[in-house]
Amino acid sequence: MTVTGIISAIIVGLIIGALGRLVVPGPQSIPIWLTIVVGIVAALIGTAIARAAGWATTDGVDWLEIIIQVVLAAIGVVLVSGAMGRRSVG
Repeated sequence: MTVTGIISAIIVGLIIGALGRLVVPGPQSIPIWLTIVVGIVAALIGTAIARAAGWATTDGVDWLEIIIQVVLAAIGVVLVSGAMGRRSVG
């Protein structure tokens, strides 16, 4: 992966992670850097799913790909937030 690819992944991860965090109701107890990591992972997995389904090669904005990424990021934020919440209690 090139430097440009890494920077792009971080930017996309930031956006996807923030959107995933916004759609989850209530406060999340995870730091912003972890939200970015969750967003990067969700963006990569979401892109792979969209490509496998044939949805990532449209002529415009790939809305289905973005929706998949945001949903995966929201799931990731909930899972990580829940795991971190359990650690602080126990």
